[in-house]
Amino acid sequence: MIYDVSHRTRYRYEAPVAANTCTLRLLLRSIDGQSVAESRIDVAPAPIEWNERPDIFGNRVVRMRIETPHRELVIQSTARVEVHRPAPPAPGLTPSWESVARDAAASTSLAADSPAFALYASRLVGIFEAATRYARQSFFPGRPIYEAAIDLSARINADFTYDVKATGVTTSPADAFAKRSGVCQDFAHIMIAALRGLGLPALYVSGYIRTVPPPGKARLTGADASHAWASVWCGQEFGWLGLDPTNAVAVGDDHIVIAVGRDYSDAAPVEGVILSSGGQKLDVAVDVVPVRA
Repeated sequence: MIYDVSHRTRYRYEAPVAANTCTLRLLLRSIDGQSVAESRIDVAPAPIEWNERPDIFGNRVVRMRIETPHRELVIQSTARVEVHRPAPPAPGLTPSWESVARDAAASTSLAADSPAFALYASRLVGIFEAATRYARQSFFPGRPIYEAAIDLSARINADFTYDVKATGVTTSPADAFAKRSGVCQDFAHIMIAALRGLGLPALYVSGYIRTVPPPGKARLTGADASHAWASVWCGQEFGWLGLDPTNAVAVGDDHIVIAVGRDYSDAAPVEGVILSSGGQKLDVAVDVVPVRA
């Protein structure tokens, strides 16, 4: 499937902003059955500094600085990407989760795809006993890791309520777990915490998911959304496999990857510091438009 992706982020400020320094993770990358033909970012007002470099995970990270006084900042990213992911493996053919945990703990690699980066607590995802206990219901002794991870993803989908008002971007996985509600970021963080509590490597993935309108309804412009899911390491043979607990599905051709990291802080689309005295309002509009299969 080939998609045209448009992602507009607009900040409106109550008072003039004298300077704005931002880190952007909005440029798509070619990874895991995803091939990027074009990806660009346009910013108004224009930055005076613009530097792009890859981070440890291979994400395309842009750091920019604006010194033109402004009361509105518009960041427009556009891309064309082709997604043809291979079918996931038969769950029962993957190794036992205990053997994967042992292999991950023994890994000495610091390559971008190493499980070592994904084993331990990170800035936003701590390991907490409630999530570990919850995971153990899916990871009984000897169970194939991908089979168990699919079961965990499905249980999170069934047991937790999607509620945009329940949490915020700074809500911890432990708090979201206690509320049994949240958004895709929370669902991904909870799954990651649960897996790491068992000694299994898990990463956070930010990106997009194509939404399909109800039968007979027109597709609404801007109706798609930024999305997040988890990726679990299933051993050397099978590598990293994505699971989307918000929708209880394996990551497929409807998912488009932007960035990968230990948690949201490694993959946030936009973060930065402004010099201003007032508040701000944020509007985001995303379109994921199929061009052809």
